[in-house]
Amino acid sequence: MASSRLIDLTLPLTPGQRGVSTEPKYTVARDGWNAATWHLYSHAGTHMDSQFHFEAGPETIDTKPLEKCIGPACVVNLTPLAPRTLLTVAHLGAVATTFIDGESLLLRTDWHRYASEPTIYRDGLPRISEELATWCVTHRVKILGVEPPSIADVNNLPEVTLIHKILLGGGVTIVEGLAYLDQLTQPRVFFGALPLKLAGGDGCPVRAFAYDSPPATWPHL
Repeated sequence: MASSRLIDLTLPLTPGQRGVSTEPKYTVARDGWNAATWHLYSHAGTHMDSQFHFEAGPETIDTKPLEKCIGPACVVNLTPLAPRTLLTVAHLGAVATTFIDGESLLLRTDWHRYASEPTIYRDGLPRISEELATWCVTHRVKILGVEPPSIADVNNLPEVTLIHKILLGGGVTIVEGLAYLDQLTQPRVFFGALPLKLAGGDGCPVRAFAYDSPPATWPHL
């Protein structure tokens, strides 16, 4: 692994941001150790959706097989991108024909740079079109990873429901709120996003990462 670049693709979870708060439970001064109670929205920060999120199938976060959370991924650079762009298959460029069925797809938009600007980050996010969602299902995309906090317009319930149901119902694992894809240099990386094993969970924050190196240096699973 000496030649591998292990890149963290996760937004920090910070008390005060949407869906995140914490309070001290124990302190070294009073109890001998530090420990805190965290309150987390299941879709806070960098997170994974389960089928149960939109009742697109029976899968919950705790029943998601680990092999659906890790593996080779193709990185597509979509920058620069205007707010509210509807992403189609054409945006994939050559990847639309070279993509290896069954691998994952990471869409770089640099949207993590707007994380502190909610009117852009949430309300102006680029969205996955019905055409692209269907393409992902047809090509058995394992994980669709995006930098915005959602794959569709969070202010448009019919749209956000349709796109999630197409992808989740089609067996595509969704990871939203990724960051730092601009640090990746390889067209294909070994990607992972690991959630907590929450019983019956509709989603969960994840620690996402990638080996940004040639395939010969990737872990052997």
